[in-house]
Amino acid sequence: MSLGIVFLSEIMGTMMLTLLGCGVVANVALRGTKGNAGGFLMVNFGWGLAVMAGVFVAAKSGAQLNPAVTIGVLVSGAKEFAPGVAVNAGSVFTSLGGEMIGAIIGAVLCWLAYKQHFDAEPDAAAKLGVFSTGPAIRNYGWNVVTEIIGTFVLVFVILLFGKSAAGLGPLPVALLVVGIGASLGGPTGYAINPARDLGPRIAHAFLPIKGKGSSDWSYSWVPVVGPLIGGVLAGIGVQIMPLLVK
Repeated sequence: MSLGIVFLSEIMGTMMLTLLGCGVVANVALRGTKGNAGGFLMVNFGWGLAVMAGVFVAAKSGAQLNPAVTIGVLVSGAKEFAPGVAVNAGSVFTSLGGEMIGAIIGAVLCWLAYKQHFDAEPDAAAKLGVFSTGPAIRNYGWNVVTEIIGTFVLVFVILLFGKSAAGLGPLPVALLVVGIGASLGGPTGYAINPARDLGPRIAHAFLPIKGKGSSDWSYSWVPVVGPLIGGVLAGIGVQIMPLLVK
């Protein structure tokens, strides 16, 4: 499969994930929407279904949709992201680029869909929360630990049972994300995906959002570094598992 197809697949899949994921947060958080005050459980299920949609769309490229998954697959020693998509430098960087671009596009589309509600919402923090995560208690060290653990669970389960998100299947991955959100999402909002957080945060920074306030760049490294470490540890864990069961 050509790198162009991989690139387009990851753009479209990550765009779908981010559009629907940020969309459910907007529906819950912004003033005057039909889903306003729907609660954290609604957000969890919305993000799970957003991931499911992204996995369906990007199945050809292995539905990585997440730099932590891409790096985890690389570290695990897997030969392919999907049939015909070898794991090598070209496919890794192509996937990472597609994921970031897709996340930015998805966030922009979410803003367009909710433009009137962004204008009506006076709370700058609520607006930023549609795009990116933030901690319940700001302590960068512990926030990173939370993101490492949540991402490790995501990537480890995907790699151990499916080799890729597409291999595990859209519905199991969706339920896994819902479970992580319900169990581990409280401290940081469970980014567990550098592209999902950084891409929309970039969109928040450049979009002409009325009264948007800061994009909180001082926190932005946490949902990038934590998930990448979690993905690396998951890849290592998958390599260790056969040694433990012999």
